[in-house]
Amino acid sequence: MAPTSAPRRTDECPSLTAGTAPKPAPPTSDSRVSSGPGPTVLWALIIAGGYAAGLAADALGVPAPYLLSSLLVGAALALCGMVRDRLPAPANRASQAMVGALMGSYLTPSALVSAAPVALPLTVVTAATIALSVSAAWFLARRGRISRPTAVLGMVPGGSAAIVTCADELNADVRFVAFTQYLRVGLVATSAPLAAHWMTSAPSAAARHPAAGGGAGSASLSGLLHVVAGSDQLTGLFTLAVIAVVGSWVGRRLRVPTPLLIGPMLVALVATLSGAVPGFAPVGLLQNVIFVMVGLDVGVRFTRRTFVSVRRLLPPILVCMAVVCLGCAGLGWIFAGATNTPFTDAYLATTPGGINAVLATAVSSHANVALVSTVQSLRLLAVVLVTPLLTRRLAAGRSSAHATA
Repeated sequence: MAPTSAPRRTDECPSLTAGTAPKPAPPTSDSRVSSGPGPTVLWALIIAGGYAAGLAADALGVPAPYLLSSLLVGAALALCGMVRDRLPAPANRASQAMVGALMGSYLTPSALVSAAPVALPLTVVTAATIALSVSAAWFLARRGRISRPTAVLGMVPGGSAAIVTCADELNADVRFVAFTQYLRVGLVATSAPLAAHWMTSAPSAAARHPAAGGGAGSASLSGLLHVVAGSDQLTGLFTLAVIAVVGSWVGRRLRVPTPLLIGPMLVALVATLSGAVPGFAPVGLLQNVIFVMVGLDVGVRFTRRTFVSVRRLLPPILVCMAVVCLGCAGLGWIFAGATNTPFTDAYLATTPGGINAVLATAVSSHANVALVSTVQSLRLLAVVLVTPLLTRRLAAGRSSAHATA
């Protein structure tokens, strides 16, 4: 299993009884296969359906149409039991690497220079976001009577896949952590496009950041064939593939969180800053397909059995998530005022996680993608590095208190 992939779904979550810390879920090998067409054909049809839903949503003026519509399609299929497995690993890895390359392509020298003055406010906002999430986790641990490591890992924003993979090591309930993390990602992915669309009109946003386009694109044949930003499509596609492969390898070697995303982003950043690499950023049809896979990967995580297994804890989880999301929006408002950044850009930069979905929203809403991706990436690194240390400290503190009592 790839380092960034979440544990496979299982039929049941372990009981979260009062006063006991849930045991980590052992690795499982669920061999269920959906009936009907083979997995490859089935997923090709699902991706095509998600793309068709995105076309319809785009025609209706839905914000971030390919991301949002495919997320809803995936969730509907999972809740109906028609899809029982995650997006195939090769497609998931490819979509992460392509999103990373897209993020790196926006981090131009001018964008990094413009983001430098917000370093201090960014540090303060990141620390406040972590503190807010830990406070919500403390409430959830007391209200839901679950272990502190489980609550903290479930509530921290950013690096969902990396957080889930370290849950077992930190004696947390892996399945509860995975459900809470991806529920938050789903809520952010659903609400962020709607909020961004509400906060700003498309004409004014496009005037601010016209280079951040790449939405539905032209319906003409030339528009469909134009899938990377450069004029030489074959060279651009080859460069994109090299960046994705080399970046994934670099990410694993450096052991960064979510290596399939951060690694290609770093390699793409180097390629962009060098100025010697032709345009490789995905646009048009290719970009839309990538966003469809991102949306489906989030949507298919939610099954009826998953919701049933945690229904007792669902109300406090949703309350905590609402508090964290509203608190991050407030931090975004403060960040916007302190840095003279448009509120839409600050809101997307400070949303609690879901970096792939937030980037798709930023691109679709013509926000400052360079700022959003920079702030989200740095926050992701900070959260993934700090959370294990914080979780161990909280767990040790609680063990010492019980020993004293």
